[in-house]
Amino acid sequence: MEIIRVNTPRGLELKGAMWGDNTMDTVVIIMSGICSNVFQNDLLPATGELLSANNIACIAGHAMDAFSMIAYSDLKNHTQLYTGVVFDDFSLVFEDVESYVKYAKELGFKNIILAGHSLGSNKIINYLGNTSDNLVDNFIVSAPVDLSYWWNLIEEKDMYLKTAQKFIEEGRGKDILPFVFGGFSPMCAETLLSFYNAYNLKNCPVLSNDGETNSLSQIKIPGAFVIGEKDSMAGGDAKLFMEKINSYSMFAKENKVIVIPQASHIFFNKHKEYAATILECVESFAKNKTMNNAI
Repeated sequence: MEIIRVNTPRGLELKGAMWGDNTMDTVVIIMSGICSNVFQNDLLPATGELLSANNIACIAGHAMDAFSMIAYSDLKNHTQLYTGVVFDDFSLVFEDVESYVKYAKELGFKNIILAGHSLGSNKIINYLGNTSDNLVDNFIVSAPVDLSYWWNLIEEKDMYLKTAQKFIEEGRGKDILPFVFGGFSPMCAETLLSFYNAYNLKNCPVLSNDGETNSLSQIKIPGAFVIGEKDSMAGGDAKLFMEKINSYSMFAKENKVIVIPQASHIFFNKHKEYAATILECVESFAKNKTMNNAI
């Protein structure tokens, strides 16, 4: 695994990871979920290692850098700043995903497959449904989130929002809130409210009916939808949840919906099964491409 640095148009340097190299024809870019990185989410290295062992490169993309409180250099203003989930801006998701895609294109990969896990899936849906570029060949959406449904599952929701709003009113928008969001992520007030109001990520509203499906319907490439059978954010029926999301897709009949037995939202203890599923999807995409070229 190699740590990579990907520049964005606004000057922020994103830190990701890469397995394999650009001597390989195909790369899978996996956008991580919130507060998820290669050092604490075994899903990412398990997938990267298996893919690279099969001559497929893999990039783990950390939008706005998923490492909490990591310093970065603002290349435009020549200043040292801090970022991470503590300081995130969800309105910039499109630019972050696009930067990873263009990074892979500049490395010369012939086939780019864009994947995501959890909120990372919502991020790639936002990008694919709104880009005018044709740089990506296929997608793999895994464990996406109906954002409004998820927020309504959080018992502390009202306390979170009231506290964050109070901090904003007191001019403390960048101060870290006195709780760990969802039990897993520190956040400043501005980040939490940005997350709550991230309409651009409300693109799988099949449970809450709060959001938009245009991004899904405007994805111009075929792909796959992967979910764990026991995903706690799927409303009790993981397969149906994914089939509803897929139904809005342009290639709904071509796309695969894959349920990994007994797997949770984070695929705990099922990382090898998840990695194997991603590999199977990539091999299937390659086979279909070969068949289409032969016609």
